[in-house]
Amino acid sequence: MTSDVLPVQHQRGAPWWLLLLQGIAALLVGLLLLAAPLGSTVFIIQFLGWYWLIGGIFSIVGIFLDNANWGWKLVSGLLGILAGFAVVNHPLWATVLVPTTLVWVMGFFGIFIGVSMLIQAFQGEGVGAGILGALNIILGLLLLMRPFAAALSLPWVFAVFAIAGGISSIVMAFRLK
Repeated sequence: MTSDVLPVQHQRGAPWWLLLLQGIAALLVGLLLLAAPLGSTVFIIQFLGWYWLIGGIFSIVGIFLDNANWGWKLVSGLLGILAGFAVVNHPLWATVLVPTTLVWVMGFFGIFIGVSMLIQAFQGEGVGAGILGALNIILGLLLLMRPFAAALSLPWVFAVFAIAGGISSIVMAFRLK
């Protein structure tokens, strides 16, 4: 059967109600982050710690099931277990460190992407690429200069993105139906 005669939900790969549940979950997470940013962040970081811990264990077990790329599986498994134990054993410390580390990564990526966009602008991509490159560099430097302050704003930033993503997923789910 060709794809042009299949119903829309089969062409997209996921049923509409699954997208609806995803949208509702994202909306709830966003509202929780707005209502109780500290408590929600602690919970999400703890969830992340358990995810890393369990994922690390599965990665190491996976070496015995399929030894292809066993070195990467071992390294990722050990890092997952170590990070998971650190987060689970020190929840308040991790609630400060994990978002701050995320801000540092975003700052370095912003600078790297900005420099690459500036290079593209000088190679003929246009003024728009140069302006976006400069803005990326400025934003990256701002994040690196004040990582703790930026980390404190992450729950609200994530809340806005979760609410917007949740609403758009809910709308898309009803369009698919």
